[in-house]
Amino acid sequence: MHLHKSIYHHFKCHGEGVLQISEKDRMFSIAKLFFGYGQSSAFFWPFCAGATTLLLPEKPEPAVVAKFITENRPTIFYGVPTSYNAILQLPWLKEKYDFSSVRLFTSAGEALPVTIYNRWLETFGAEIIDGIGATECFHIFISNRPGNVVPDSSGKPIPGFEARVVDDEGNNLPPGEIGNLLIKGDSTAAGYWRKPDLAKRTFLGEWVKVGDQFSYDAEGNFWFAGRKDDMIKAGGIWVSPIEVENVLLAHPLIEECAVISAEDTDGLAIPKAYVVLKDGYYPSDDLSNELKEYVKSKISPYKYPRWIEYVEQLPKTTTGKLQRFRLRQLNTNNLNN
Repeated sequence: MHLHKSIYHHFKCHGEGVLQISEKDRMFSIAKLFFGYGQSSAFFWPFCAGATTLLLPEKPEPAVVAKFITENRPTIFYGVPTSYNAILQLPWLKEKYDFSSVRLFTSAGEALPVTIYNRWLETFGAEIIDGIGATECFHIFISNRPGNVVPDSSGKPIPGFEARVVDDEGNNLPPGEIGNLLIKGDSTAAGYWRKPDLAKRTFLGEWVKVGDQFSYDAEGNFWFAGRKDDMIKAGGIWVSPIEVENVLLAHPLIEECAVISAEDTDGLAIPKAYVVLKDGYYPSDDLSNELKEYVKSKISPYKYPRWIEYVEQLPKTTTGKLQRFRLRQLNTNNLNN
């Protein structure tokens, strides 16, 4: 439940404070209006700034989105990591489509892998402004800044917001340690409608426990490690699925991937990867072994996925956000069968 003041407050903090939106902008969001991300970027922010909003009625398939940008000339594009990755796979991308009107490419919804960021930068010479938010705080509360992007990080708290990383007892953690993210700002929700028990666990005085696991560095940049229930405790040590996925995505044969926690024959938690290969490549035991060794060579060996399952596509929401819980359900169903 939000107060009306949350709309304008957050526009001033993020819309003006970070993106510098003005009446000259033409804004296009891949997220539809019934999502919080799309509602702010394609409805509230244009109205607050007197800008133009561009609405796409069709399903946001990559070719449809690229054609829409070419023909309608937005100046700000709001995407998600999956949409950027899908656009990069389009044949004859730079020859067929024109993105030159876009002054800012932004991303939210889930962490932006550094591999996708680098490919976009190499292809278009344009950075992607990645950030993270939550409906409980109305919109984005940590973001990179135009001209000052730290790839693979979520950036720093935006004007008007504070962030802390704490352990399960609420104690502040030092830089480099992963813990629960707490956020404070004037656009915090008043609570959940008819969910008082959930509200007590989420709204802690002025602070909101958003359910994400983060660490931060000495420069004040925040690094996403995953949702609390997505973290994998392998060999007694916490493993971030995001870290493993970022390594796999850098492999030249992988188009998409997702990592979940699975149990081995002894009931121990082990990373498992679901992989979508690029066109023209096919699963094999040799490839699986190659991918496992590849991960071992890049990060701590205990983090490598013990199992790799090849799929044609990953389950996602209509905005392209990964539905990791469906992969956990798929893994459980396969074990039961």
